Amino acid sequence: MRRSANCRAGLREAETHLEHLAITRKTVTGLADRLPAGPPDLPEHPGYPRILAVFHQATRPLRARDVCEALGHALLPKNIEGTRAKLKPLVKLGILTEADTGSFTGSP
Repeated sequence: MRRSANCRAGLREAETHLEHLAITRKTVTGLADRLPAGPPDLPEHPGYPRILAVFHQATRPLRARDVCEALGHALLPKNIEGTRAKLKPLVKLGILTEADTGSFTGSP
């Protein structure tokens, strides 16, 4: 008789523990759904971190020409167009915003 009482007590304890785990799982899952997504991955190119550093220091919207100048590139059409080509994917990823056509700002 004592053995069955111990088994029932153990079973009740296990059921209570299982209920607590279910509540914890529901709570953690609910909190995880509220977390913001992490920052998007940058495209594979060594120039992107340098470009972002320019925008982190900027106090106004920048054009591709401004970014080239800040990076110390010669202000040649090929360099300006190459920089503009790097800025567009950053807009698509939500890292930069194109305020006006050709004018970029860092996203909040």
